[in-house]
Parts: sequence; structure tokens; C-alpha cells
Amino acid sequence: MHRRSLLVVAGAALAPGVLRAQPAWPTRPITMIAPLAAGSSVDIVARAVADGWSTRLGQPVVVENRPAANGTLALGQVARSAPDGYTVTITGQTAIAFNPALYPSLPYDPLRDFAPVTRLVSVSNALVVHKNSPFRSVADIVAAAKARPGALTYSSGGVGSTHHVSSAMFAQMAGFQATHVPYRGAPQGILAAQTGEVDFAFFNISTLIGGIRSGDLRPLAVSSVQRSSFLPDVPTMREEGVAGYEMATWIGVSTVARTPAAIVQRMYEVTKAMMADEAARNRLTSLGFDLTPLTPPEEMVALHQAEYEKWPPILRAAGARMD
Repeated sequence: MHRRSLLVVAGAALAPGVLRAQPAWPTRPITMIAPLAAGSSVDIVARAVADGWSTRLGQPVVVENRPAANGTLALGQVARSAPDGYTVTITGQTAIAFNPALYPSLPYDPLRDFAPVTRLVSVSNALVVHKNSPFRSVADIVAAAKARPGALTYSSGGVGSTHHVSSAMFAQMAGFQATHVPYRGAPQGILAAQTGEVDFAFFNISTLIGGIRSGDLRPLAVSSVQRSSFLPDVPTMREEGVAGYEMATWIGVSTVARTPAAIVQRMYEVTKAMMADEAARNRLTSLGFDLTPLTPPEEMVALHQAEYEKWPPILRAAGARMD
């Protein structure tokens, strides 16, 4: 009896501490930073997550687009925010691995300044040309580019974006030179391809679906190892003769480093609940995203580290750099 009493007293003594370790969250609106332009894949995912969180948390989740310097400025602002769970951002290879390799200095540390929550989706790119382009295959582009070094142009949503890296890798691996024309965001870069302002471009399939379905863009290849379920009749870059080519990126959610673990875990749980909903999954897949198994926060830390180590040598070999 005495031992039981001691346990009850100990439990009562611990209870306040346990309660303090579980902060009330959220009690006010949450800001979700999309570090790339409205209409980009990052923006699309941010708005889907914001809707799902708002419904389940009972608080507004407001998406703010801050597209400058490939998201570096926005991510620097996130890194300096209070670690209270009211500032979150959408992250991926660009933030964690591409920017550190391309910029001599960053306003954030990709490994120390963020608390990863989960990985949500992956997306491949497609190589596209204007509907009236003379290029009808990857080989056509390579032949024309080799005949006129530097004359062909390609667009991107900004230096260091997956679009830029995809085209730079293509040029390096196929042995030709082309001129990069960076735009403020993916929508502007895609428009340049649709109007024929540039000769070719790689963009996320999720942002190209509309233009491909309307016939304004002609897809020549996809960047993934396997054909895309969204474009099953379009060959891969490897099938088109560019041996070893692969570019498929993931998109996830992070918050500010030092955010209480209980809040980070709550973010993960609400995201998991959202992704268990068929309507939410269909919304993302219909827009060209591939669903990936949700990765818990502790595993995301390891993924960030692995990506940070993997991509810089690839980018250097591809010649991707600040122009």
C-alpha cells in the first residue's frame, strides 16, 4: 500500500511537468512560407497542406509566397523566426542540397536551422518544347545544339532550381552547350517555353500538365528512371540515349529549429491524417505528384543529411552555377 501511495504521489508531482512539455498548439493562425512563386510545385503543395491543416487544427494556415534568390531569402527569414510552431515552410532538395552548392553564402544553415516534419510527395520533370518546335526528340535538340554551340536557349524558374539543374545536367551529359534564361518563377519560365521564347525547358510535370493537355507544349522525355504514370507514352531521358540521367525531387514540410518536439510531432500527425484522406491524395496525384510514404521527423533529419552530401558533387559535375 505504501509503495502504491508513493507512485501516486510521484505521478502527481510529475504531472505538471508533463503538461508543461505538451504546449497548447495551435491557438492562433499559422504562417506557411512557400519560398518559390505562386503556381510552382512548392506553392501547389503548400496550399494543399494549408487546407488540410486548417481543417484539422481549427486555425487558419496562411500561405505566403516569397520567391527571391531561389528561396534563400525566405528560408533565411524562416530560420530567424520564433521556434513556436507558428512558422512552417515547404522544403526539398533545392533548399537542403542545391542552394548550398550554388551560393557562396546562405542566410540559413540547411541542417541546423530547420526541424524537418515529413516528406510528402515527389515529382519528376519533363523536357518540353513549343508545340510548333522543329524538335521532335531529344536527339534533335542534341544535334542542333552541337551544330550551334550556345545558340539554343532553355528557361527555368531561377538559378539553382530543379528546372535549371535538369537542363544543365542534360547539356553536360549529352556534351553540348546551351544558354540558360532564368525567370522569376516556374510559371514565367513555362510561359517562355509555351510561346517559343526559348528552345526547350525542363519543369515539374505537376506544373506542365495543363500545357501538355492543351497541346501548347510537346513533351519529349521525362527525367525519372521509370516512365511517369502521368505521361506513360513519353520516354525517359535514358530511353532517349542520355545514359545515367535521373532527376526526381521530393517536397516536404519543415519548421524552425528548436521548436518543441511535441509540436513537431503534432504537425506530423496532422499531416498523416490529411494524407489518409482520399480526397487529399487525389488532389495531389491529379496535379502530377507522386505520393511517397510519409517520413517521420527523426528519419527526415537523416534524409536532409544524405541529400546535403549527395547533390553538390552532381551539381558541380553538371556545371550548374550562379550565372
